[in-house]
Amino acid sequence: MVEHGERVLLLGPSGAGKSTLLAGLAGLLARSGAGEAEGTLRTDGSAGIVFQDPDAQLVLARAGDDVAFGLENTGVPAPEIWPRVDAALAAVGFRYGRDRSTAALSGGEKQRLAIAGTLALRPRILLLDEPTANLDPEGAALVRDTLRRVLAAGAMTCVMVEHRVADALELVDRVVVIAAGGGVVADGPPDRVFAARGAALAAAGVWVPGPPPQPPPRRAAPARAAVIEARDLAFAYPGAAAPALDGVGVTIKSGRTLALVGPNGSGKSTLALLLGGLLRPSRGAARDGRGADLARLRARDLVARVGSVFQDPEHQFVTGRVDDEVAIGPLRAGQCAADARRRAGELLERMGLSSLAAANPFTLSGGEKRRLSVATALAAAPPALILDEPTFGQDRRTFGELLALLAAFRDEGGALCVASHDALLVEALADERLALVAGRGAAR
Repeated sequence: MVEHGERVLLLGPSGAGKSTLLAGLAGLLARSGAGEAEGTLRTDGSAGIVFQDPDAQLVLARAGDDVAFGLENTGVPAPEIWPRVDAALAAVGFRYGRDRSTAALSGGEKQRLAIAGTLALRPRILLLDEPTANLDPEGAALVRDTLRRVLAAGAMTCVMVEHRVADALELVDRVVVIAAGGGVVADGPPDRVFAARGAALAAAGVWVPGPPPQPPPRRAAPARAAVIEARDLAFAYPGAAAPALDGVGVTIKSGRTLALVGPNGSGKSTLALLLGGLLRPSRGAARDGRGADLARLRARDLVARVGSVFQDPEHQFVTGRVDDEVAIGPLRAGQCAADARRRAGELLERMGLSSLAAANPFTLSGGEKRRLSVATALAAAPPALILDEPTFGQDRRTFGELLALLAAFRDEGGALCVASHDALLVEALADERLALVAGRGAAR
């Protein structure tokens, strides 16, 4: 039971059902169809939810219209709608105003817009599924400050999922930990829960306050040769007022990790797609170590040279089974079926996904989808990996496993590039950083 006005942090390992529980609390789980349901849910008022994937929440082409959509559908008087829209956009630091195309937003900007749309409704129950995971540090701090002010009024109940607990603790007064497969394993005030169960929870994969997992000791890597080189890269999205990237140069070397950092909307994801050969630049080119223009390679040639992880993993799934998804890269790169299946099995075991081999990729949890996307990038053993937010949605244990896998890839001579707001990942792996601001970059 959650009492009116309580602020609850819901924790548990990846795949434990945290997002499903939030969907149930929001009344979004069907009583019929796929899956099984039991039990009774009663609430004392309307619920507003911010999903793990903001694309699942945005429905209209203009930012202001998207925030207004919920207000219009819940019968808010017309004179109140636009003042509430503007106030919600300002509260989350959305810098474009009402007229911005939602299609032109970065992942973090979409997350801010989704949060604004939910806050504008002023629900009695606020459900948040990793609300700051896609945000830059400044944006995450602004959203936390907004939530702090909203919750301080005491009129709203809040249930929040966050893997990284340190920043969320100031917003909550209760922690509930659920186990994979069901059941509550800890419940109470945060200081009491972590004092009594902290070590056991960490061993089970739950994020707890304290030092994060560390990468294994670095091994000597082969000579640092350029694996991908890009000069004067520029890219403009159709209809955009300014280019997403303009004049960026990058060299990604074997045995090294380059981190792409910068605020939401700075061009990190666009640059990652260009470096992976998945977008054709408006100007310049990204070339592999042989001088080939990556954007002009056939798919079967590209997969053997660069492995990519998109910001949204669902955008890269192409099969109906998890094991087929991992095997498809090696098969396209020319491996025999037996070797491709063996490689897929090894990666699924490392990623903690073996029990889900026959599942449809789209039915996995957010963290499981992310690990599957990393496995697909690694599967064909390319010389370079370009990864966009590879640790999103990971519990403590799976974060450590991903960190070890990526460190091993680099130490064996792989060229690694990560676009991320995850300070733990960047601090652990980055050899160089390229800071992007408004589509331009500077090494540091």
